[in-house]
Amino acid sequence: MAQFEGFVADPILMAPAARPMVRNRTWLSAYFGTPGNALITILCLGTIFGLAKLAIGWLFVDAIFSGTPAECKVSSGACWPFLSAKLRYIFFGFYPFDEQWRPLTAMLLFLGACGVSMVPRTWGRALAVTWIVVMLPTLYALMAGGLFGLTVVPTTQWGGLPLSFMLSFVGLACALPLGIALALARASSLPAIRILGVGFIEIVRGVPLISILFMATVMLPLFMPDGVTIDKLLRAQVAIILFAAAYVAEIVRGGLQAVPKGQIEAGHSLGLHYWQIMRKIVLPQALKKVIPPLVGLFIGFFQDTTLVTIVGLLDFLDTVRTAMRDPQWQGIAVLEGYVFAAVVYFFFSALMGAYSRFLEQYFRTTHD
Repeated sequence: MAQFEGFVADPILMAPAARPMVRNRTWLSAYFGTPGNALITILCLGTIFGLAKLAIGWLFVDAIFSGTPAECKVSSGACWPFLSAKLRYIFFGFYPFDEQWRPLTAMLLFLGACGVSMVPRTWGRALAVTWIVVMLPTLYALMAGGLFGLTVVPTTQWGGLPLSFMLSFVGLACALPLGIALALARASSLPAIRILGVGFIEIVRGVPLISILFMATVMLPLFMPDGVTIDKLLRAQVAIILFAAAYVAEIVRGGLQAVPKGQIEAGHSLGLHYWQIMRKIVLPQALKKVIPPLVGLFIGFFQDTTLVTIVGLLDFLDTVRTAMRDPQWQGIAVLEGYVFAAVVYFFFSALMGAYSRFLEQYFRTTHD
């Protein structure tokens, strides 16, 4: 029997009588598990059902879709006439009422151009030139006026959703190349360039955005010569660009570190210089790897544009808050305004998240 020492029987080869009996799982145990888990699941489902019933009742069943503020006061449901009365102000702020077709047209052109730009087939130098030479000047001319007989509208009267789009899109579009340059500077082997990059990134990331906006609005004019003023909107835009660039730089730096060093060595072996290696080999791989955090940063900055209220600008959420302070509707439509703002922010944030997943699949950065 010595030759059988250490032998372990294979349960698959054991006789049926010797194999352990496995209890067949019922559909109830498969979906709910143990009785304790089943009880927790039932309680959660009941809570969700109760909350959904209350929400549907408040949003639709008991809601008022047309009426006066007095009728909304005695109603137990949502007061949707508030939105119909304040919708134009929520979208466009203090922009002149008779000229609000201009920000509406600009917003539709912007969304349409973004939709076209999201198609990878359109990517290229021509698209960038079209945005810089055609789209951005056209959008600014529509908003500001002064050309083609359009009335001049100062930036202090801009507000609402077009302002949120402009601050977030222009800010992040300009912050992306600046952030890439800062990431390359921080990873540089030259001490002076690396110290400048690290210093800028750490200083900007060490303070909140509201502090930078405050500095750009209050402190910057103190250092300007007499008679020289900078537009309030431009100051806020530059502050957002600089702040976003520091965060983009750290995200891109993580992507650069994820690229194997062998890729750089392969570029040197082909006789490519530093900028050719970065542009053709390293950066394309690094940017593909950091698509999810970059999109997450874009979503966060799109929602953080509400901080520009400190410089006297009213973005989309601020116009909602201001509309609720109207004496006719004050204390009546509070949840309605925030629910509407939440739906708008959720729609565009979900759209950016879906596009991020599309880009991951397009560049094949996900693995099943």
